[in-house]
Amino acid sequence: MRRKDREITDINGIEEILLQCKTCHVAMVDDGAPYVVPLSYGYRILGGNTLELYFHSALEGRKLDILKRNNKVCFEMSHEGVPIHSENPCSSGYYFASVIGFGEAVFIDDLNEKCSALSVMFKHQAGRDVAFSEEQAKNVCVFKIVSTNFTGKKKPQLP
Repeated sequence: MRRKDREITDINGIEEILLQCKTCHVAMVDDGAPYVVPLSYGYRILGGNTLELYFHSALEGRKLDILKRNNKVCFEMSHEGVPIHSENPCSSGYYFASVIGFGEAVFIDDLNEKCSALSVMFKHQAGRDVAFSEEQAKNVCVFKIVSTNFTGKKKPQLP
């Protein structure tokens, strides 16, 4: 990372950013060409160094086809803050916070694990605990991205 002064490696700082964001952009490679999709997500942090991101989708589609051929992904979430306007356009920008990382997509077939992942997603997206039934879980594809290679970056607004 070029701007080491903005890097966040502390898991608590990264989780602070994850809590603010609701959309994760997942990038993958489709026959040598990049393909990115914005997805709602939920997450768990395991052992302080493993991030599991959970997603759901229809049971078929382009992203699933791609991930079945090549499960290597890059992901990004960002939270934009207040814009910075300057007389010099090169000094303009935004205060922001983001998380970016690399990992592997893993499809979840076990119904209990799917229900748990859906509950984690709903808790993150809506702030409520909801239990999903096996019948509900059967009607969607659920997958996770497992990553041990991720970092945060933040340009905070000074008081």
